[in-house]
Amino acid sequence: MIWDTISNIPLQQLLAFMAGALVLNFVPGQDVFFASACGIQSGPRAGALAGFGVGLGVMVHLVLATIGLGALVAAHPEALTAVKYIGAAYLLWLAWKSWTAGEVDPSARGASRSWNIIRRGMLSNLLNPKPVLFLLAFLPQFTRPEYGPIWQQIFGLGLMFVLSGTIVTMGYGVVAGYAGQVFGKRMGIINKIAAFMFAGLALRLVAK
Repeated sequence: MIWDTISNIPLQQLLAFMAGALVLNFVPGQDVFFASACGIQSGPRAGALAGFGVGLGVMVHLVLATIGLGALVAAHPEALTAVKYIGAAYLLWLAWKSWTAGEVDPSARGASRSWNIIRRGMLSNLLNPKPVLFLLAFLPQFTRPEYGPIWQQIFGLGLMFVLSGTIVTMGYGVVAGYAGQVFGKRMGIINKIAAFMFAGLALRLVAK
C-alpha cells in the first residue's frame, strides 16, 4: 500500500530526494560522531551496532512525524528543551565513563553486549529532538496530494531516508573502529578521545 503510493512519485523526484538524503546522511552530525566514538572505543563491530541503534532511533522519530506527534512536540518548546538537556546529560555520562575507563585489554574490546551498544545508539538519537523536526521540514517537500495519502508518502520516503542513513552511519562506525584498532595498544588515549567526542556532542546539542 505505502509502496504503491511511493511508485506514483515521478522517478526524477525520487532521485532528487535520494540525492538530497545521501548528501545529508554523509555530512557528519551527532549520529555519525556517536557511532564513530563507539567504534574508536570498542572496535568496528561496536561502531556498526551503534549506527544500527541510531537508525532505530530515527525510525521512532519517523513514526512520530508520520502520525503528527512531531508537530505537537514542536509546538511546545519547553518539551524540546527538556529532552535536549536530558540527552546532553546522557552524553556527558558516557563521556565520564569513557574518561574513567583507563587501560583496557585490546582483545576484550569486542566483548560488549550487542544490545547494550544498540540501546546506547538508540537513546542517543531519541534524546535529540532535532531529527523529528528535520523530518517534518524535509520530507513534505517531496510530497504531492495527487500521488496519494500524504502520510503514506512521508512514511515511505522516511523509510528510504532511514535505511540510507543507517547504512552510512554504520559505515562511519566501522571505519572509526578499524582506525581505533590501529592504536589499540594505547587504549587509555583512545578512551580519552572517545570521552572528548561524547562531551563535544553534549555541548553541541545544547548550543543549538
